[in-house]
Parts: sequence; structure tokens; C-alpha cells
Amino acid sequence: MAKVLISPGKYLQGAGELGNIGKYTKVYGSKPLVIISEGGYKRNGEKIKASFQKEAMQAEFEFFNGECSKSEIDRLKKIVEEKSCDTVVGIGGGKIFDTAKAVAYYCKTPVVICPTIASTDAPCSALSVIYTNEGVFEEYLFLPKNPDLVLMDTDVIAKSPVRLTMAGIGDALATYFEARACLRKDADTCAGGKATEAAMALAKLCYDTLLKEGLKAKLALESGVCTKSVEKIIEANTLLSGIGFESGGLAGAHAIHNGLTVLEECHHMYHGEKVAFGTITQLVLENEDIDTLAEVIEFCIELGLPVTLKQLGVKKVTEEKIMEVAKAAAAENDTLHNMPFAITPEDVYSAIMAADSMGKYFLGE
Repeated sequence: MAKVLISPGKYLQGAGELGNIGKYTKVYGSKPLVIISEGGYKRNGEKIKASFQKEAMQAEFEFFNGECSKSEIDRLKKIVEEKSCDTVVGIGGGKIFDTAKAVAYYCKTPVVICPTIASTDAPCSALSVIYTNEGVFEEYLFLPKNPDLVLMDTDVIAKSPVRLTMAGIGDALATYFEARACLRKDADTCAGGKATEAAMALAKLCYDTLLKEGLKAKLALESGVCTKSVEKIIEANTLLSGIGFESGGLAGAHAIHNGLTVLEECHHMYHGEKVAFGTITQLVLENEDIDTLAEVIEFCIELGLPVTLKQLGVKKVTEEKIMEVAKAAAAENDTLHNMPFAITPEDVYSAIMAADSMGKYFLGE
């Protein structure tokens, strides 16, 4: 099979760029449906409306219901059709992006993605993660193309809760290790082919950037400022991880995340926080050397990312609960099977418990 690399049509990152969203969106259409949360609208709605009005565009705003589910996608599809919108714009976080991408796909319109946080690598991808209305992972919807534009306003992102950007680092942390596993397996990637050298290089650059800039960015964000380290982390969380995971492939870490969604106790944790623990679990499955495990676990601890089941919200760890997670992670249609060796639910259970023990060890518990 051919090697394939895919990416958004354009990636644009800079301070104050949300105020130019109208100028950038009018290239794709004149009547966008803007999907945004009610809180996001209160924070940035007037600025966004003014930008569209400046370009004489008739924007329709619709508040997101909170879950990227089939029912929410269907609801928004009907609005696009009823209002005769010719573009879909998703402004906010990962589930809004995934919903906007799915709606645009079904309605055959261009899609513009404008993150106000840097908490996942979802913005750049031709993929929507579909959940049930209750927040349990259901399926991946692979799309025929990536977003037409990804617009990152670093001023807005730097003002978002620090925990969200750290969760983005947790998501990006998996990129290199999952791509490496797929390469070893010679598995197909989310891009529909084998990994290119470019994708692997971006995945490795993503990991290196996180280690070099992550703590500096955290401290800067806690001081309420946007430094070069913050800018580099925003790019790593979004562009490097986005291209790296999609054109490099998903494997164990995201499958473990999907398994964890079956536990209601974990629903309050962000996607990237669960992926960070999934990365540690994948490394245990691979029997990675202790130096690399220590590097990853200590890095997570520095950034406040969860390294134990307790930190993920599991109040009482039982074999029954963790086996439920393990079975979901090892589901036939999930990416655990991109690992370069056969894995059973029992293997996953053992790896989760060992990862939990390692986390406790490095925390000094």
C-alpha cells in the first residue's frame, strides 16, 4: 500500500486572529453556521459577530449541546439545510470540532475550525470521534478530507484554563509512541496508507517539543502570559500532533482512553488526561525500558497529568472494573490491534494495573 500524508488546507496561528475569522472564512462561503458553546459565545461572540459583519457575511449561530453524538450531528445538519448555510465553522473545543467536521461532511460544505483551547489534536484531522449521548465512545467517523482552515488565536488560548493546555500535552504525548508502534506493525494509518518519513519526523518533533517546552509553557500560562514556549506547545498540541497521529497512526494509548470511557468515574477527566495514562499503559505493554518510562511518568507528574487510576477518578479499583476497561480497549474495531504483537484483554488489564503501580511509585505513594 502507498504511503499517505494528509493535513488541513491551511493552518494559521497568531495573536488576535479570532478577530479576523470573517476575512478568512469568506473564501469558503458567505453564510456560515457557527457552532459554539453558550459560554464561548459570551466570551467571544461579539468579536466573532463583528468580524463576520465587517465582511458582509450572514452568520447563523447555534449553541452546542455538549456531546459529539449522532443525534447532535443530525440536529445541526437540519439547521444547515433549513438556513441554507454554505459553510460550517466550529469554535471552541474538541467535541465541537468533531461535530462541525461531521456536519460539514454530511452537508457537503467547507469547514473552518477555530480552537479557543489547545486541549486535543482534533482540529487538524479528517476524523470525528462519535460518542453516545451519555459520553461513552461509540465509533470513529473517518472523513474524506481535512478541515479547510484551522485558525489558532494564541491570545485566546493563553487565557483558557491551564489544565486544558496540559490535557492537550497529554494527548500529544501519545503521538510519537503510537506512530512508532504502527510503523513496527506496518499498520495502515488514519490517512489510509502507510506512514511517511515526514509524518514520523513530525511525530518525533512533537514529543521532543513537549519535553523541552512543556514545563516552561505551564509556568508561563500560570502567570497569565503567552511566551514562545506557549506558542510552541500550542503548535505541538495542534499541528504536530494532529498530522503525526493521523498520518503516523493510532495504537494502544487511544484504545486505553476509549476503554476508560466505560467508567462513569472517569467522565470528568479530559480526553488528553486519559490518553496520558493510556500512553504509560502502552509503554508497559511494549515492555519499554525504565528510563523512557521514568521520563514519561515524571513529565506527566510535573505537568499535573494523571499517572494513577485514583488520579483518573477511580475511587475503588476492582478487577471487574478494570477488566471492563480492558475488554473495551481490546474491542475488534479499536486501534489496540495496531500494536506490533497480539494483545488480549488480560494483557491490557495487567498493563493498566502495572502502570497504576508505577505511577504510585514515582509519586512516592
